Amino acid sequence: MTPPSHAIPSIEIDPSDAASVRLSGEWTLHYAEAIGAALREIPEQVSRLDASAVSRLDSLGVLQLLRHAARRGLDNDALRFRDDHRALVQIIEDVKDGRPKAKKNYGFVAALERLGRAVHENAREVVALVSFLGETLTKLARTVTQPRRLRLTATVFHMEQVGLDAVPLVMLLSFLVGAVIAFLGSNILADFGASIYVVELVSISFLREFAVLLTSIILAGRTASAFTAQIGSMVSREEVDAIRTLGLDPVDLLVIPRLLALIVMLPLLTFIAMLAGLLGGMVVGMSSLDIPIQAYYGRLQETMELRHFLVGMSKAPIFAVVIGLIGCLEGLQVSGTAQSVGERTTSSVVQTISLVIVFDAFAAIWFMQVGW
Repeated sequence: MTPPSHAIPSIEIDPSDAASVRLSGEWTLHYAEAIGAALREIPEQVSRLDASAVSRLDSLGVLQLLRHAARRGLDNDALRFRDDHRALVQIIEDVKDGRPKAKKNYGFVAALERLGRAVHENAREVVALVSFLGETLTKLARTVTQPRRLRLTATVFHMEQVGLDAVPLVMLLSFLVGAVIAFLGSNILADFGASIYVVELVSISFLREFAVLLTSIILAGRTASAFTAQIGSMVSREEVDAIRTLGLDPVDLLVIPRLLALIVMLPLLTFIAMLAGLLGGMVVGMSSLDIPIQAYYGRLQETMELRHFLVGMSKAPIFAVVIGLIGCLEGLQVSGTAQSVGERTTSSVVQTISLVIVFDAFAAIWFMQVGW
């Protein structure tokens, strides 16, 4: 439908005064394109705009006129409006420059801001983890006094997922790492005529550090992410809310079975990793160093000490608690969207691997200081 001609915004130059322009029509949002075209037709020498003949005026029309005057360097006295339009014009004048000016972004300041936010978020995560640890220990103690709360079937199921299904991967990687350590160590020790000491290198490193650390990193990437994704999906589908509605405790139902499964299976997987790593070193010793299997085994029996084995095994339950708690906590913190599930899964893997390495470093320093 074609609008009436008298409603279309238009301009008329005063023939007696070339510096003045008379506006007419409806200067509203409906005619936004026509308003822009009319303003572009105003000559450069025009210094006064008379809008007293404008029949209808809204906020867009006022803003367009004020911006045109600002671009041409005209003051407010150069605009003339009808008396019934002055209230609207006054309101628009008060708010048109109310937006704060964008602050100049300095890279160093922005980097400090991001650093501060990251430290604050990490501090909140640490507090949440410690609080969740306290809650889990309290409810675990309650499970000991009330055995009926223990979900034995779920615990055994998670033991199979965490432990038995991970045995081939743990054995393969530990065997290969043990072989690599023996091979690299032999190249260095051969320069001193001490290739036989590769036996101690492989045994001590795997019994004390590599077996438990490698197993924990594998479970951090494999199990912690699975825990977060499983529980996070339940949160997004409101299954955890349904559990609470039924009067059940999500920690008893979801966290404790997974945590107990890890505490039981991680030491067993660590022991398997120790055997696989020692076997990898033995294979390299026989194939590349010409050490007979009897000599390798005899040297291993003579030099291996029980304290190295106990040091490695003592760290396994601690790493299991770290992996289980972070995996379950990140799952419970999912906000309900698919993107949140992915972000929390990534966060759980990063946090578990980082904390496992940090705790292992502190444990190595502590055992060294006490003479173990």
